Amino acid sequence: MLRWGIMSGAKIAREQVIPAVLKAEGCRLEAIASRDRSRAETLALHFGAPHAFGSYEAMLESPEVDAVYIPLPTSQHVEWTLKAIEAGKHVLVEKPLALHADQIQPLIEARDQHGVQVAEAFMVRYHPQWLLVRRLIEEGRIGRLRHVQGAFSYHNVDPANMRNQVELGGGALPDIGVYPVVTTRLSTGLEPVSARARIERDARFGTDIFSECEVDFGAFRLSFYLSTQLAARQTMVFHGTDGFIEVDGAFNAGLYAQAAVHWHDQNHGHAESWRFGAADQYRLQAEAFARVVAGSDERLFSLEESVLNQRVIDALYASDRNKADAPV
Repeated sequence: MLRWGIMSGAKIAREQVIPAVLKAEGCRLEAIASRDRSRAETLALHFGAPHAFGSYEAMLESPEVDAVYIPLPTSQHVEWTLKAIEAGKHVLVEKPLALHADQIQPLIEARDQHGVQVAEAFMVRYHPQWLLVRRLIEEGRIGRLRHVQGAFSYHNVDPANMRNQVELGGGALPDIGVYPVVTTRLSTGLEPVSARARIERDARFGTDIFSECEVDFGAFRLSFYLSTQLAARQTMVFHGTDGFIEVDGAFNAGLYAQAAVHWHDQNHGHAESWRFGAADQYRLQAEAFARVVAGSDERLFSLEESVLNQRVIDALYASDRNKADAPV
């Protein structure tokens, strides 16, 4: 039984990850830590965790905790992931793991030195809809893949929200730009060569609030737009010579739309849909993490994969600064 400690009472922890851990096989919610001890105690009581800590350091020192989940502001992810590794804890850390790809190498070295499991919390990696998309592409159901199109947007103009604070790692690209990139990489097994972006920033916050992006994978191109100040939308389409695949509820399945995959076959006028209403990607993520800690040889989203994904985000920012394609 993997004993989890939750580092802070962030919204995603309260609404998604903690409920998932409570339902997940092989997992136990052991502790919640907050810089405000009374808040930690309130959350621990609410969710039935036996331990509450008034500091993150105290939880990392506890022998009762095997693994920690870190949903802190992005700018603090690397710091606390390293501290957790050095404390001998397994770590699941919210995305984006880092603000720059070169910040991840020290974590890889620390992970290997201390012999723990460390993964960026790309819950989409564990959702069966994305396993299906990859299988359909591999089987040649859409012929030769030529283009992938995506969109991810929501509307948030709260100045107190970390997504609107540059110093905390806010902005559309680090917060949601990672999703079209990672799901394309996972679905195709290919890596990008170069990237280009046109970015608009908010004069008040300084964060990027709208981006039009193009990522060249060599065999095909991915184009997508993002915004933190548009009506909420999520979609991904994989377009090939013989058909295309549409993904509903692409990233936050159940929140924006119910998870579904639709395959359209041009040659035979055939269409087929698969729906995944019961799948909880956060629970699947926690269970996979627990199995790997217990010795399973299945793959988590590794730190090496995190480097590859972050390089694309770095390249998109660089292309906007230089007004030219940036190598990945």
